[in-house]
Amino acid sequence: MIAALSTRIWGWLKMLRIEDLRVNYGGIEAVKGITLDVPEKEIVTIIGANGAGKSTTLRTIAGVVKPASGRVFFEEEDITALSPDRIVAKGITLVPEGRRVFPDLTVLENLKVGAYIRKDNINADIQWVYDLFPRLKERYWQQAGTLSGGEQQMLSVGRALMSRPKLLMMDEPSLGLAPIIVKGIFDIIKEINRQGVTILLIEQNANIALQTANTAYVLKTGLLSMKGTGKELLNNEEVKKAYLT
Repeated sequence: MIAALSTRIWGWLKMLRIEDLRVNYGGIEAVKGITLDVPEKEIVTIIGANGAGKSTTLRTIAGVVKPASGRVFFEEEDITALSPDRIVAKGITLVPEGRRVFPDLTVLENLKVGAYIRKDNINADIQWVYDLFPRLKERYWQQAGTLSGGEQQMLSVGRALMSRPKLLMMDEPSLGLAPIIVKGIFDIIKEINRQGVTILLIEQNANIALQTANTAYVLKTGLLSMKGTGKELLNNEEVKKAYLT
């Protein structure tokens, strides 16, 4: 009875848990033993300077990079050794830095690629993406490479949603976008979260990331140096000086 209750509490509190994660690139230790939790249905952000290990952390969770040591748990299951496609099938999807849409495919074809692991009808999910991003519906026939940067970011997020993720990870969603487009993207991120998707994002724009996140971590040269609510870190003098000026 106690064990069953403990299991339910764990699942409610932590959709994802990283324990003492270490990742090497050649002879360089890029991630140096970090431990963090991503609670279910929250928005969690990791901020830090370039080279801090943020992207490496997401890529390791996604199975693209294998850790030197440490473990990654998703809904209590150890997924550290799983391949990227099996991790997607479990319910984790990564929106990569730089959008990386398929430029010669249409918007609709890109969305269908995002549903490659599914065998069921995807039409309702295509409509869901169109409801979130009406611009994509207007341009469903257009080659992705001819879209604007903001539209390509919308498509990258929409394509990731086609796998029906429980956890959506986003790597620098504001990169290279005008401020008004960034605001629109983050409004959509909040809406996706309101619809039940847990979000883990890394973001150079620390101000908007901390305004958006329930929980925030600061990663500095491969080590976690700070944790708090988004509001707490937004008002922290050390964070202001390093990341908000």
